[in-house]
Amino acid sequence: MGRRPTITDLAERAGVSVATIDRVLNGRHPVREETARRVYEAAREIDYHAAGLIRQRIERDLRPIRFGFLLLKEEQAFYRAFAVQLTRAVEETPGIRGIVHIEFVRSQTPSDFVKALETLATRADVIGMASLDHHLVTRVVESLKASGKAVFSLLSDFAQGVRDTYVGVNNMKAGRTAAWLISRTAPQVGKVAVFVGSHRWHGHELRETGFRSYFREYAPQFHVLDTLVNLDTKEVTHEATVTLLERHPDLAGFYVAGGGFEGAIAALRELDLARPPSVVVNELVPETVDALREHLIVGVIATPLERLCRALVDLMVKTLQAGPLETSGQLFLPFTLHVPESV
Repeated sequence: MGRRPTITDLAERAGVSVATIDRVLNGRHPVREETARRVYEAAREIDYHAAGLIRQRIERDLRPIRFGFLLLKEEQAFYRAFAVQLTRAVEETPGIRGIVHIEFVRSQTPSDFVKALETLATRADVIGMASLDHHLVTRVVESLKASGKAVFSLLSDFAQGVRDTYVGVNNMKAGRTAAWLISRTAPQVGKVAVFVGSHRWHGHELRETGFRSYFREYAPQFHVLDTLVNLDTKEVTHEATVTLLERHPDLAGFYVAGGGFEGAIAALRELDLARPPSVVVNELVPETVDALREHLIVGVIATPLERLCRALVDLMVKTLQAGPLETSGQLFLPFTLHVPESV
């Protein structure tokens, strides 16, 4: 069993004196917030037993801010990682005492998003959410904005002109990147396909548009099939992938623009094709890492979650301090492209 870190260890890691650590712990004399937070970060790093107490000392005189986040399916690794990064971003933002409320929506029914948003709004001062684009959702966002409560759209935009800021990747570029990669790695020229969760996901629609526009402009020798809707579920995607490959043995590639990629990966693994199509999916999670290593897929377009969450929380704090934007904004973050040899 390792030695328990001491106050001397903490002082050394934080680069301050033991007396400064004592002042932070006991609140006897004021310590600059920057110094106190450095002590807290060091305490977390070395697992110092009083890290929680140090955090309380830092936040004691700060006004609490209630952050509300509405995400999708909790059972998916991507959204679990998203929740972790959101919590961490709030905890590590200086000058605030943040309280995090995270809720998950399992269905794609507009009424379920509305209900979840209305409930979350009673517990949060500012909200960030991933949602489909629907007039019922827009109506609630309008009502919240009128009451002074800002809503940020995450990953896929919605309520344009009403929500505060969209924070995510440029989905049009993501779609074009997927098409570029498929056109250069496909086993032969032929048909290509794209899956979207539904036509109510603005981000998926933009990815599809980018995907199609690239092939029209730079690779017209490929034929883009009608768009497939998979409801972001692995079961539907699995069945659709098997059917797609049976009907189109010359399929050159496809892009899963939303969720449900687990089903496509499972189908490719089961079919064990001699000349598999080039497949691109989104988000780097254990399932997609394994698929890259097995060469079942050729690329993963990933959201920079840590950077996104830090930028989002900063924007939320600024909005609470200065008030909601009169004109809705956009913050595009660069996505990362992963291929079999990069994982």
